[in-house]
Amino acid sequence: MASKTRSPRPAYRCADCGHEVAKWVGRCPSCQAWGTIDETAPARPALAKVSAGAPSTPARPIAEVDLDSARSVSTGIGELDRVLGGGIVPGAVVLLAGEPGVGKSTLLLEVAHRWASGEPPGPSLYVTGEESAGQVRLRAERTDSVHPELFLGAESDLSAVFGHVDAVKPGLLIVDSVQTVQSAEAEGTPGGVTQVRAVTTALVALAKERGLPVVLVGHVTKDGAVAGPRVLEHLVDVVLQFEGDRHSSLRMLRGVKNRFGPADEVGCFEQQDDGIAEVPDPSGLFINRQETAVDGTAVTVMVEGKRPLLVEVQALTMKTEMAMPRRSVSGLDSARVSMMLAVLGKHGHISTGSHDVFAATVGGTKIGEPAADLAIAMAVASSQTGRPLPPNLVLVGEVGLAGEIRRVNGVGRRLAEAARLGFDRALVPPDPGPLPKGVKATEVATLKDALKLVRGKRSG
Repeated sequence: MASKTRSPRPAYRCADCGHEVAKWVGRCPSCQAWGTIDETAPARPALAKVSAGAPSTPARPIAEVDLDSARSVSTGIGELDRVLGGGIVPGAVVLLAGEPGVGKSTLLLEVAHRWASGEPPGPSLYVTGEESAGQVRLRAERTDSVHPELFLGAESDLSAVFGHVDAVKPGLLIVDSVQTVQSAEAEGTPGGVTQVRAVTTALVALAKERGLPVVLVGHVTKDGAVAGPRVLEHLVDVVLQFEGDRHSSLRMLRGVKNRFGPADEVGCFEQQDDGIAEVPDPSGLFINRQETAVDGTAVTVMVEGKRPLLVEVQALTMKTEMAMPRRSVSGLDSARVSMMLAVLGKHGHISTGSHDVFAATVGGTKIGEPAADLAIAMAVASSQTGRPLPPNLVLVGEVGLAGEIRRVNGVGRRLAEAARLGFDRALVPPDPGPLPKGVKATEVATLKDALKLVRGKRSG
């Protein structure tokens, strides 16, 4: 009697981490994410032998490979070119993610307009699946982005998008957003894991085949991560994060992944009534210059990619009768602020155990590097003692748990930016390297040495 062949059992895989399980579960056992387990096709047995096939193009010596097809083309927006590494590369796929209302569509409409009005002018295609063509036209009128070479299509079907590409033959394609486009050849609902993966794969293949740069708009989750399967970030060439507080006009464009340039650059923009404007020199937005010194403020210099930025750190301490004092942090790492409070109490003899502590940055920027530790500690100490720091002083250094001041990278570059904006004094770690002229730098080895600045006369 012939044995019956069993059909392969379905497989279940996590869309975020790729972990496979035997049956469907609501939560991934590996990454603990909810609702990411999807049914996939059963794994095929490994091939024992693969026959050789004809290559699409013959292999050539690397010195004979043409570089013109990989040279970046300027988008017309300097801050965007900075983050992209000089411009957008033909055939590259860029994923731009950000919270709703941050200005992604406004920025990309300006990119399409700059591309269409470039030298020489070339057609750009803007495909929207979230808004009607009339809504996009109204935004273009408001931001002065109307151009005869800028084509607009309101489509949510992938085959229709390909039809627009064949008809317009654009030099730049923008899809807003990838979660709204669906393919009839893929299963699942629009915006689902299967649909997003299939649509992105097809658009990546289109970009590589025709050398067409493609920009995709992506949604974000509640914690700020790119929505959709984790493989989405691996399929594209560049991942950009557009950040901004809805209560502030400042917008930051950060590079998360870049195959053609640095992945840690940042671009600065300002949301205005008539669109988004570049901010090529944003340091003035993050500091608040006052004629008289105020306790609880300290200025540091952070480095975003290759750009040094001056940022003012503010701290406020208040006596409290509550058993658990409050700790409120904005724009800073709450863990590092707590560590600075502990180091101040242990090695600086400045206790905040019975005080509420509020720490924040000016301008809505975020500081994540340890080089701001010294500024955080000195701002808290200044507020607690009521003694302001000297004017025109910047503080750069990492503070260790033993109270020592550690070296950070690029001290000379940081102080050069500070000197350009009129700061002539600095506290730096020992052995900082070559320093620019015009800045009187004082090396401090421990936090105790730095705290001598706030041991003088009390303000007020």
